[in-house]
Amino acid sequence: MAVFGSRVSALEKRIYRDSRLAGTAFTVLCVGSAGGLGLLADRLTRSHPLARTAVTAAATWAVLGGTTLAAEGAHMAGSLESGDLRAARERLPHLCGRDPAGLDAEELARATVESIAENTSDAVVAPLVWGAVAGVPGLVAYRAINTLDAMVGHRSPRYNRFGWASARLDDVANFVPARLTGLLTTALAPVVGGSPRRALAVLRRDGHRHPSPNAGRCEAAFAGALGVRLGGANNYGGRVEHRPELGDGPRPAVADVRRSVRLARAVSLSAVALAVGARLLCRTRRRA
Repeated sequence: MAVFGSRVSALEKRIYRDSRLAGTAFTVLCVGSAGGLGLLADRLTRSHPLARTAVTAAATWAVLGGTTLAAEGAHMAGSLESGDLRAARERLPHLCGRDPAGLDAEELARATVESIAENTSDAVVAPLVWGAVAGVPGLVAYRAINTLDAMVGHRSPRYNRFGWASARLDDVANFVPARLTGLLTTALAPVVGGSPRRALAVLRRDGHRHPSPNAGRCEAAFAGALGVRLGGANNYGGRVEHRPELGDGPRPAVADVRRSVRLARAVSLSAVALAVGARLLCRTRRRA
């Protein structure tokens, strides 16, 4: 995806205009190209099972970010547990875009837990869902959508209009995966000593309060499962956003970072099992 990102940056420089129309054309070109390549690979390997399996495996490996997410969470946990706030602040940009300068251990822990919750859906569950629905084309098209959202979908003077289409398309693509992530998280709450009933109650009560139509479902479910309270003021390089509180417990402590990583891994494994099962079921029905 690094190659895709560099090509996207080059295309943006050529066609950028401060308008929604230009941004929509940019989004269609990028996602259409990625999806088209995935469709071509799918068709070329349709009658070659081994090649098809290899292409699917390669595409899945390329788009899934679950291993990286868990590793980053573990690194943050290690830095916070050793009291090395400098290392933790340097590591935070690997997880989210908040300004880490001045954040204490509690705020670093909160930022990490919230990022792990949201990215469990974006980096793992969502690509698996689209892979189960549409195979390789679904995998690569979703990753293109998510990459565009990260690059141009955020609110800023430059991208407020140009990135509008990319941000909205990402919202649509993540609508079902985010809610599936929330449900899996509530079901797996016992993995971290939580209560599924409590997690579901927090998800239903607070999931819609987040400004994102999708991230709130994941963060609320994690808050309920972990028994913590998420939300608050987030500083993005001088732009402060005040997020509503999600959950009823105390603010995340350093120990909650590893718990969130454990929960994310459990959700990811469950999503893999569901995706594989769904794909096998579809193939069985086609042959019947």
